[in-house]
Amino acid sequence: MKAKIMFIVMLMLVINSYCSFAQGTDTAGIQFTEIKDSVPAATAVKPATVVRSSSKSKEITAKSSTAKKQQNVQQSFWGIFLAGFVGGLAALLMPCIFPMLPLTVSFFTKGSEKGKAFNRAALYGLFIILIYVVLGLLVTVLFGADALNSLSTNGIFNFLFFLLLVAFAASFLGAFEITLPSSWVNKMDANSDKGGIAGLFFMAGTLALVSFSCTGPIIGTLLVQAATSGALLGPAIGMFGFSLALAIPFVLFALFPSALSALPKSGGWLNSVKVVLGFLELAFALKFLSNVDLAYHWEWFDREIFLVLWITIFALMGFYLLGKLKLAHDSELSYVSVPRLLLSIIVLSFTMYMIPGLWGAPLKSISAFLPPQQTQDFDLYTPTLIPATGSQNVPSSSGPHKYAAIFHAPLNLDAFFDYDEGVAYAKKVHKPVLIDFTGHACVNCRKMEANVWPDKEIYKMISQDYVLIQLYVDDKTEVDGKDVVTTSTGKVLNTIGKKWSNLQAEKFQSNSQPFYVLLNADTGQPLVKPNGADYETANYKKFLDSGLVAWHQ
Repeated sequence: MKAKIMFIVMLMLVINSYCSFAQGTDTAGIQFTEIKDSVPAATAVKPATVVRSSSKSKEITAKSSTAKKQQNVQQSFWGIFLAGFVGGLAALLMPCIFPMLPLTVSFFTKGSEKGKAFNRAALYGLFIILIYVVLGLLVTVLFGADALNSLSTNGIFNFLFFLLLVAFAASFLGAFEITLPSSWVNKMDANSDKGGIAGLFFMAGTLALVSFSCTGPIIGTLLVQAATSGALLGPAIGMFGFSLALAIPFVLFALFPSALSALPKSGGWLNSVKVVLGFLELAFALKFLSNVDLAYHWEWFDREIFLVLWITIFALMGFYLLGKLKLAHDSELSYVSVPRLLLSIIVLSFTMYMIPGLWGAPLKSISAFLPPQQTQDFDLYTPTLIPATGSQNVPSSSGPHKYAAIFHAPLNLDAFFDYDEGVAYAKKVHKPVLIDFTGHACVNCRKMEANVWPDKEIYKMISQDYVLIQLYVDDKTEVDGKDVVTTSTGKVLNTIGKKWSNLQAEKFQSNSQPFYVLLNADTGQPLVKPNGADYETANYKKFLDSGLVAWHQ
């Protein structure tokens, strides 16, 4: 019973961690906003008063922006660490590691004093941490800082990540085992007999190699997520969290060896953990395929196709937990325990929750993972946001737009997809501009569009009071020859994404998405300090209101 309770807790932690990690550590979630002296900003503190920039206020703004940047980077690192730690806890419940726990601890405690056994176990744990952290650092060294920042938007890498996660899922589901060459394991195991500190190091290395068939898919997924977060030390921090969770039990049980008797016995439940994680790997792999589809405008992997696949995957997971589906390495399930039944209820309930999404339901809790709402072919939800025909609140169309054939604005908003065209129209109608620097692979952008923009007051302001310009910084569509630009540094801007990414960096000193700029089209300068993702509708409304106040001064 204890084993099954641990199984449920670990699975819920893994699901929750993956969800929060994917949303919180995407490059879209880190605000690197620094407004330099050349970009004036006004901050509305009263409805009729706008505080003009001064040298002192600019200095304060720069300091606060730097502090905000550091705070968000720290939050990103905590998210990566948490995902790694939960991944390590899940790895402990794998068939390759869990049975080794009592055997390894008994090696430390047999014939040794308690203090000496603890010291040896502590060194063993430190070496486990060292091995995995070095692995994370190697990822950073091999790819480099610039490559890590672009991985999340690179179509080729996203497709390779999709294939990699599918392979990991197949391994967990029992199709094959991912193993390292036996010569590596034998050599490491032979060195572990040396004794002393060197022997403990090689013991830790042996654990890493022997357990690779179980931990490899988890480690690979963590490294992929950490690498695509854009954080330079992300892979190392993720591996630190993973190895820390892996090492702690060995140290604690060496300190309290009597607690080993409370451990559940190995059995078929260990393989069930692997299989359920395999289903999760398969589900998350689809997000990377969706990124490629959006960036290259294949337009065959739309929202309902994505949802159909997720509904099928999680339904099969629920049936598996109920014992209705048996895979290669499963033991005979004579009955369904209460904890397993409760977990299947949760999984199948989540499956039922997704079904209305096939008709356009926003599914706000998972909106960051899904393709944009506008890719939905049959959508009964978006039309409910638009005022009835004949209402004075119905936004008027501004006519055909450049790039409108390949981009579609969320919630049927009338958006421009070219900066110059949008600014020219704003001057013509004398309205302020809302620039939305976004991306196909930006999970926080999708979350803002699904959770914040549908608010009636916010939707009204975006559609009527502002001219919306959406600029995709990761789009791979090549621009016409006449529009290709070579910067002063020699960088060739030959795609739509490169063009708008360079604009964001050069004009607004930012490289994160979503990034919202309220612009005065006449002066070309921000009306207020630009903002990033903020899921509180009241805060975002206040941001839009402050721009209108500054515009009317």
